[in-house]
Amino acid sequence: MSTCATASRESAESLTATAATARTWLLIEQTGPWGAQALTNSHLDPDVGRALEAATEGTGVRVALIRRPGRHADCHGTSRRRMFLAHTAPGRTWIRTTTVTDPRAALGLDFTALGAGEHHNLWEPYIGEPLVLVCTNGKRDRCCALLGRPLAAELAAGGTEAWEVTHIGGHRFSPTLVVLPYGYAYGRASAPLVKEAVEAARDGRITIDHCRGRSAWDRPGQAADLAVRELITEDRADALDIVRTDTVRPEPADSPTPGSSAIAGAGASPVWVVTVAHSDGRSWRVTVEQRADGAAAPASCGAPLGPPARMAVASVAAADVTPRRRAQAVSS
Repeated sequence: MSTCATASRESAESLTATAATARTWLLIEQTGPWGAQALTNSHLDPDVGRALEAATEGTGVRVALIRRPGRHADCHGTSRRRMFLAHTAPGRTWIRTTTVTDPRAALGLDFTALGAGEHHNLWEPYIGEPLVLVCTNGKRDRCCALLGRPLAAELAAGGTEAWEVTHIGGHRFSPTLVVLPYGYAYGRASAPLVKEAVEAARDGRITIDHCRGRSAWDRPGQAADLAVRELITEDRADALDIVRTDTVRPEPADSPTPGSSAIAGAGASPVWVVTVAHSDGRSWRVTVEQRADGAAAPASCGAPLGPPARMAVASVAAADVTPRRRAQAVSS
């Protein structure tokens, strides 16, 4: 078994609360090879890539390149390419799509509105199968290519609406992927697991097996969401919402980003209390701590081992709140 396969399948590190954070995804089809920083190191015009990075910063929109599974010729002559926008917040999930000849068209988008979930009837509603984005960028991490590309090809051959994607974080969990529109990410994935997740997404549900979290939330929110789902065996995708996150103990100034594979700062570990609300009016207060006491794991495939900064749920308590109405899911 390869180093990648061994690291992916035998690591004891928890998958919980390791998903990339993105309330809205902008996906741009780009054939050919991808570099480690794909937006500026591929056949996409690097000036366009840099402009997109600048325009989306702080908006809640994450930009990624996608391509169909299979062989990718080193050519520049792509005449038409697909673009998707997908918003993942509960109660208002949607996917919009278009086909363009010039990806510069994306630079005119209102990213602040899109990050907030407002598409203003932009493009066309996507009404196809759930989108499966499998990370395959071997220049970013070789395990994503060695494990992700065969999985993407197998899924596509079986009829899944699968795309290769440049970077969704968590290389050490390869194969890793995101299922849209709900934005739940999965790691150490297999084709049967993905097919189960896609079947669930068709019915407005999710599966928590091998689940990393929902991209709409930050890492404490992802941990709280999955903890409540497990507690009450709730699989309806939009049944739960993160309505409040209170910082009980802040991160030390020198601590890494929550969920990264590095030892937290020398100070006390950060703690959050996350309020999770159910569409039926129930709610819970979930205490989440960032810890660095897990088993050693690499930051990416082939990297040296180190203690990961993980999100740990310390407690889940029912909260007494007034029931509230939630907006119905936006279907277009």
